[in-house]
Amino acid sequence: MICVIGGAGYIGSHCVKRLLENGYEVVTLDNLEAGHRQAVLGGEFIQGDYTDRQTLDDLFRTYPIECVMHFAAYASVGESMTDPAKFYRLNVVGGYTLLEAMRAHNVPYLIFSSSAATYGEPQQIPIPEEHPQVPTNAYGETKRAFEQMLRWYDVAFGLRSISLRYFNAAGADPDGQLGEDHHPETHLIPLVLLTALGKRPVIKIFGTDYDTPDGTCIRDYIHVTDLADAHILAYEALKRGAPTTAYNLGNGLGYSVREVIRTAEGVVGHPIPQEEAPRRPGDPARLVASAERAQRELGWAPRYADLRTIIETAWRWHSAHPDGYGDRA
Repeated sequence: MICVIGGAGYIGSHCVKRLLENGYEVVTLDNLEAGHRQAVLGGEFIQGDYTDRQTLDDLFRTYPIECVMHFAAYASVGESMTDPAKFYRLNVVGGYTLLEAMRAHNVPYLIFSSSAATYGEPQQIPIPEEHPQVPTNAYGETKRAFEQMLRWYDVAFGLRSISLRYFNAAGADPDGQLGEDHHPETHLIPLVLLTALGKRPVIKIFGTDYDTPDGTCIRDYIHVTDLADAHILAYEALKRGAPTTAYNLGNGLGYSVREVIRTAEGVVGHPIPQEEAPRRPGDPARLVASAERAQRELGWAPRYADLRTIIETAWRWHSAHPDGYGDRA
């Protein structure tokens, strides 16, 4: 059985769905601070906080868990710089509590939702896994710190793990059951589509003077279902004896902010109001992944790699759910 922590969130809920479709038994643990109960489409559900040791002990005593897929984290880069204590408390101290509970109950495998933010300012493009990890914000530092904790828990206790460093998760469930609903929303594609729906007055383009073909930032967008499939492949690799390691997950393709908006306009069929704004501090000009290792060693291949396809799946969900899951004020 697999325990999905944070399984009511955006990526976690897609992973729960794909696990169920592949015949796995699943129990989801989520405190619903940011997640949505209706996004968990099956399996067992426990509302609780993964930083609470008693909750974890009860869960591991009740269910025969073989692997934990860990998605729970605070993830706002900006907030991490104004309140780093909040991020260390959940992302690092909470992670330690989880590992100690796993160790006490002999749970052997963990798949960790990590981030390209662990790399910091890129020294080369595309970014390989060997790139130095020098985070430029507290969020990225907490992800890097937990990755290091995982390495030493394997050395000392034999708890094996795979960290998956996402680039820009995007899109929605191709069946239309699940989508992206954050409060507040900070991701570009849903912000663009919410503007197209009239839920926002304008989409702001932060910085138009970068050293890129059209002057706007370039990012690597990876479909959320492809991310979910990578988690399953990582779990299967650990069962075959794979060592503790980390993999990038991205398309290896970069799209600028203007390209995203232009593609979205083609999908929705009308212009989307936009406004140029100054650069945001700490935004690199380009972030593009090299995911060759994941493709070679895990057998992972993105099925929804085209930007238009990614946006079409997101638009299908947002246009059917203009207020998201409808469970937030």
